[in-house]
Amino acid sequence: MPDFPSHDLPPLVGDQLKSLADFYNDPGLKPGWAAAAYHAMLAHYYQLQIPPEASVLEIGCGNGRLLSRLQARRRVGVDLSERLIQQACERMPDGTFHVQAGETLALDETFDIIILSETINFAADVQLIFERLHRVSHARTRLIVNFFNTLWQPLSFLAALTGMRTRQPETNWLSHDDVRNLLHISGWETVSTTGRILLPFQVPGLDFLFNRCLAPLLPPVCLAIFCTARPLPPSAAKAMTVSVIIPARNEAGNIEAAVRRTPEMGGGTELIFVEGHSSDNTWDEIQRMAQAFPEKRITCLQQSGKGKGDAVRTGFAAATGDILMILDADLTVQPEELPKFHAAIATGRTEFANGVRLVYPMQQEAMRFLNLCANKTFGLIFTWLLGQPVKDTLCGTKVMLRRDYERLAAGRAYFGEFDPFGDFDLLFGAARLGLRITDIPIRYCDRTYGTTNIHRWRHGWLLLRMVWFAARKLKFV
Repeated sequence: MPDFPSHDLPPLVGDQLKSLADFYNDPGLKPGWAAAAYHAMLAHYYQLQIPPEASVLEIGCGNGRLLSRLQARRRVGVDLSERLIQQACERMPDGTFHVQAGETLALDETFDIIILSETINFAADVQLIFERLHRVSHARTRLIVNFFNTLWQPLSFLAALTGMRTRQPETNWLSHDDVRNLLHISGWETVSTTGRILLPFQVPGLDFLFNRCLAPLLPPVCLAIFCTARPLPPSAAKAMTVSVIIPARNEAGNIEAAVRRTPEMGGGTELIFVEGHSSDNTWDEIQRMAQAFPEKRITCLQQSGKGKGDAVRTGFAAATGDILMILDADLTVQPEELPKFHAAIATGRTEFANGVRLVYPMQQEAMRFLNLCANKTFGLIFTWLLGQPVKDTLCGTKVMLRRDYERLAAGRAYFGEFDPFGDFDLLFGAARLGLRITDIPIRYCDRTYGTTNIHRWRHGWLLLRMVWFAARKLKFV
């Protein structure tokens, strides 16, 4: 079995890597009947960007079907499946193969071309892979990624059912904006993006017509999206201090885990708990943790108002860190994910980091179906409202510089005290200040204690009213 050092990974990422390895090691997993033709099409487009003297690394190479079709001076593949790597070695004896996951990649050479062919559609942590690739890159390396167009999701499901394509694990469906954001915050600059392939199997005459003649004219509807990127010069993270604000109402069972699992970041991390009129012993538990962990900087506050928005503003007012973070006490966003947000802000790659729960598959009970639909709808509305891609407005984890928050708070009168949740207040304020807003995908997990404080219909209606209010302030002005 490959080594997935779970102590270096958020728990759900390590679990997902093990699950993927088990899936692809299944000897009953058979290739789809259209797989060979499809990989030949992908190889054609990859070869257009690969000089014959180049060294090539493919992350998630599977059985080597794609890599074996490419002409290059050196070809190296890694995959987390021992079974598939064995098949790749048999298929391509002159290649070099390693049983590794992209998230824990550890090679001691650099490459001219790095390929991720559909790998990010199944990866446990796409951002972590992109960050890891800097270890095997040089200044002139080109990263070429192809991933599925989300428009093809229903047809992809049908193709797996009919045996056209290989049965696959649950998929990450990423948009153009998702991939560009992930590349950017991971230190890569997108060079080009294009769509390829309208007919993913061979029909004499038709595949040439669809893929060579029509596809260049219809890139938005093509199956495969190809993205080429280059590594940005290293950007050192500033040694900034961090304040993690944790609004907590009826979350007694999660307080200790929040303290133990929130990592130290930057120049030092303080935890600010803001208790909100709980009916359980949340306040007692917060005070107990402050006494039990004197080595940690823990501040215990009780809000005078109501709602998460008031709790966030109370915590932000007391914060002393350079970077302000919100972590919901239900821990459905894992505290281990917070360093991603810190890095995005501290390196200057963004000015407002917004957590996104809608990229990776969720645990079964993490979000109800109607809530999922509402979140996607609000994401589309907010992208239009703010003029920047925002996929998930209601994820509780939002991160910004304290000095930017102070500017936002000073101009709050423009919108007024209209937001009991705090999410919209921060997003609208950041947009009005012209801050760069960047989505940070996270894995969203089940709540392990208590029940949600969100009321679907009442709060949904309130959110719609706030959207209309903001539209009058941002668009119809």
